Amino acid sequence: MARLQQYQSNFSLGAIDPLLKGRIDLQQYYSALETAKNVLIEPQGGFSRRAGLKFVTDLTADNASNGVMLIPFEFSTTQNFMIVATAFNTTNTIRFRFYINQTLITNINNSGNSYLDYSTGSLYSVSNYELKKLYFTQNTDTLICVHENLIPFTVVRGTANNLWTIGQISLTKPKAQFTKATSNPSATITPDATDGTVNITASSGVFSSGNVDQYINVLNGFGRARIIEFDSSTVVKVVTETPFFEKDVAIASGAWELETGYEDAWSATRGYPRTCTFHEGRLYFGGSATLPSTLFGSKVGQFFDFKADEGLDDDALQVTLTTDNVNAINALKSGRDLQIFTSGAEFFLPQADLEPITPSNVVVKSATRRGSKANIRPQGAEGGTLFIQRQGKALREMLFSDVELSYVANNISLLSSHLIIDPQKMALRPATDTTEGDLLMIINGTSTDGYRSASTEFAGSMACFMMNKSQNIIAPSFFKTDGDFVDVAVDLDDIYVVVKRTIGGSAKFYLEVFDDDFTTDSAVQKTTSFSGTSYTGHSHLEGKTVAVVRDDIVDPSVAVSSGAVTTIAQPATYMEAGLDFDVEVKTMPFEPKLASGTVQSQKRRILEISPLLFKSQNVSINNFDISLDTFPISGSGGVPTFTGTKKTMGFRGYTRDAQITITQTQPVFLTVLSLDFKVSIGQ
Repeated sequence: MARLQQYQSNFSLGAIDPLLKGRIDLQQYYSALETAKNVLIEPQGGFSRRAGLKFVTDLTADNASNGVMLIPFEFSTTQNFMIVATAFNTTNTIRFRFYINQTLITNINNSGNSYLDYSTGSLYSVSNYELKKLYFTQNTDTLICVHENLIPFTVVRGTANNLWTIGQISLTKPKAQFTKATSNPSATITPDATDGTVNITASSGVFSSGNVDQYINVLNGFGRARIIEFDSSTVVKVVTETPFFEKDVAIASGAWELETGYEDAWSATRGYPRTCTFHEGRLYFGGSATLPSTLFGSKVGQFFDFKADEGLDDDALQVTLTTDNVNAINALKSGRDLQIFTSGAEFFLPQADLEPITPSNVVVKSATRRGSKANIRPQGAEGGTLFIQRQGKALREMLFSDVELSYVANNISLLSSHLIIDPQKMALRPATDTTEGDLLMIINGTSTDGYRSASTEFAGSMACFMMNKSQNIIAPSFFKTDGDFVDVAVDLDDIYVVVKRTIGGSAKFYLEVFDDDFTTDSAVQKTTSFSGTSYTGHSHLEGKTVAVVRDDIVDPSVAVSSGAVTTIAQPATYMEAGLDFDVEVKTMPFEPKLASGTVQSQKRRILEISPLLFKSQNVSINNFDISLDTFPISGSGGVPTFTGTKKTMGFRGYTRDAQITITQTQPVFLTVLSLDFKVSIGQ
């Protein structure tokens, strides 16, 4: 029988896929976890109990069950808003509410209402409209919103926080040919110039006002021109795409044709743009209901004018992704280049020598062939763009490679794909200081799939990837709450979520915010005016059993009654009541690096565990509560935290894995920096 000591100095690989449980040959194995539930992996290597959720408001009355979307809106360096859009009426209304610093803005437009309704017209119905298809981009005070079934509209912040307007955009629309038709009018035509803007004169009346934006083609010769102005039945003005061979020389009847079938690219019958972004002075629309693979660019500085005129450098542009697949545009991202994410591949608009994009040089290049999942916006991270692959099974990073001189799509979730199931939404909170990394959050749906279908552990959860790319750290974990996460968005550094909870047998949709000062979910905290032991403000959790934390002292859990909770004693500095959540961290099976080989076939017993803790108040290891000596200090009204190594012995029983499971029995703070443990190896 041998005794071995092992030290896990960091957990920076996070939770890895169960399929990798036997890969002890990987160096990453020794920095990984089998389970990381409701903890956040720190970029320094440790892990902490995740922040609790502060209750903000109940969205149920706004019919959030029909659809809800969180839209961040950054007005200035000091003012950031979170817009909450709900499908208020399934026939024609989207309701918008506006929050600043987690507070609802009231008296919108001095109307006395705390919301603004937008009527979408007859196209909005439960059968053809889903709020999750709404796509948006922002420029200064204006939010552009598009949807393949709705006329694009704007949400504009006025001169004060409570002044907002919503309205349809008056677009100058481009043309597209949906049904091609040609005819050979019985007349000669004579151009007065060969190139540019040209007047065409016919020998007899063959033109009509309906010919504007249709084409004249010279057969068996040179000349193609778009009609831009109707003067009379015999005179039209055109702009050439291919110059005419001669000017002031008649082109015989039968030697030219009128090509028709061009109409507005966007309409009630053809559908509207699906995606949008601003890039280098233009507003770009990507795809539409009937032109899913076409990219439209506005004129420079004229964001709502998409109709091409003379093809000058600042003119509108239009390009279709012509490939061997149908690549419907699912997202656009303005980065190093204009990046185009489609259902089948990723593209970009290259700019040689940093030249601006113009109608004469615009070209679409294929980058990678992974495809992106519809209705999940890619997120710009440090150096690259993160997106969910089409099948919803992998998180990838579209990154420019100086070696390949093109883009690559690295699999970020290669070692932890089990955490991503039926992804619905994605958001990124950039790092704000050196103590944290970028945090990518992915909302999982409520379904299960594949070998994971036996468990609903990840249904309705949130997969979280703490990333510090400069240190090659990608550390995943997952968050679970009493209910299902529905949406997530980031307002600068505040992380908002919509959570579906069951209260009194009914589904409720709550807007909540992660708060580092909270240790419970859907929580309400009181910090002033203490009197007695009964405190109201918890009606949103009526009938639920909640955890009560008073001055860092955990009282027995109580049921909310008439919107109130009862404490054991009167709080001194603060009181928090909310839903508790399970914390579970499980190490990989113990496998020492021995010259003699592995110990996989041998039984093992953990003899001693010494966790290095930082500002912690409660921890359990392998179902044993560890005493941290954090008792209330007389007169202080609080419980101190423990920092240091806590040597623990007395573990019994041999197993084949010798794993360490860290949990909590109380909803208070916990940070584990490392684990030092001794293991006895049997036969």
